[in-house]
Amino acid sequence: MSQLWDRIAEATAYITGRTAFRPEVGLILGTGLGELGHRIDAACTIPFGEVPHFVESTATSHDGNLVLGTLGGRRVVAMQGRVHYYEGYSMQEITLPVRVMQALGCRALVMSNAVGGMNPHLAPGDITVNTDHINLMGDNPLIGPNDDRLGPRFPDMSEPYDRGFIATLERTAVELKTPVKKAVYVAVAGPNLETAAEYRFLRALGADTVGMSSVPECLVAVHGGLRVLGLSVVTDACFPDALKPADVSEIIRVANAAQPRLEALVTGFLERVQL
Repeated sequence: MSQLWDRIAEATAYITGRTAFRPEVGLILGTGLGELGHRIDAACTIPFGEVPHFVESTATSHDGNLVLGTLGGRRVVAMQGRVHYYEGYSMQEITLPVRVMQALGCRALVMSNAVGGMNPHLAPGDITVNTDHINLMGDNPLIGPNDDRLGPRFPDMSEPYDRGFIATLERTAVELKTPVKKAVYVAVAGPNLETAAEYRFLRALGADTVGMSSVPECLVAVHGGLRVLGLSVVTDACFPDALKPADVSEIIRVANAAQPRLEALVTGFLERVQL
């Protein structure tokens, strides 16, 4: 754990050595939000590969930059793209940026991803807000000796996604006339998509959407005392009795089509939220 503390300190020192800008909100701009990084009034942009102990994203459509600046009247630090467990990194590696966001002064985390929709009330292109999640990734970034400087040994997960943030997001959606649906999200390791039997299983567990990210970051954020908002773009329908082969280019197309609505929601949320 002292090694983790040292890595956080080294990464934070490098960033603060590059800019005097201090953020209050962390953003993980996953699928559907990558372009939002270009809307930030940037004080500093740093490629992941330049930050000590950060690993580089190999995922399609993820730029791999850390952007510090202003968005929606808030001081933000944004991961323009994320790294995933399926890329071969450890849970500690993929969540280190969240620890660094906290060390930089962030009190909240907003993140997005692409998901498959298993609830028949969801369709490709829909935007969902997480109300809860199920971790089926087979690992957890909090396993191992606990460093009490980072958070408690047994963090409470009765409210992994902040209810006040969800309410603010819903008010923002109404004002922008952009429909948003609530969802329980289940995270799996990937990188393969699920079989029909697996979709039936996941739906029977109570999940509405499925993806391969976000839960590790949420766990570390809650462990560190950050309030979390999780948003998703439904990019494909995952109905076991009508399952079609996955088309990654179509998934990316759907995510890109939803991007302007998701960008407006996040910007509007930042303008309205009370921290």
